[in-house]
Amino acid sequence: MTRYTYPGAPARRDDGRGAAIFALARAWAAGIIVLIVTEYVQATVVYEHVATPGRMETFGGRMLLIHLPNVVCLALAAWAAARLHREPFRHSLPQHLAAAICVPIVAQLLNMAVQWEEMAAEGLFMSNVVAAVACVAGYAADRLQDDA
Repeated sequence: MTRYTYPGAPARRDDGRGAAIFALARAWAAGIIVLIVTEYVQATVVYEHVATPGRMETFGGRMLLIHLPNVVCLALAAWAAARLHREPFRHSLPQHLAAAICVPIVAQLLNMAVQWEEMAAEGLFMSNVVAAVACVAGYAADRLQDDA
């Protein structure tokens, strides 16, 4: 008989009452660190050196220089958070989804709160699409690694 068959039995010696919360906090911390690093690289490389006013006038330019790099940043954050969400909590779909997608969603909500006054309809729509695509991509990348 394994220890998983006993109700309330911890999965590991260090699993106590708050182990699930600590597993989520660890995953979120990893996602936040990855998001900060990738957004910093995006801001220093893309915005300072590649994005010119002429390139930002067209929708294609904004898509290439703003939205696609944001998808990469948020997807990497979701993937990192999902990868560091530890066993046995990653087998619970609600807990694992919360670990994977909370950092990108909170980042999107924070972005909307900060830029609400000057946000255009296109920016609002595209930033929400970016967040949704990034969450799906990060979670799918984690699940594909689990299956492999």
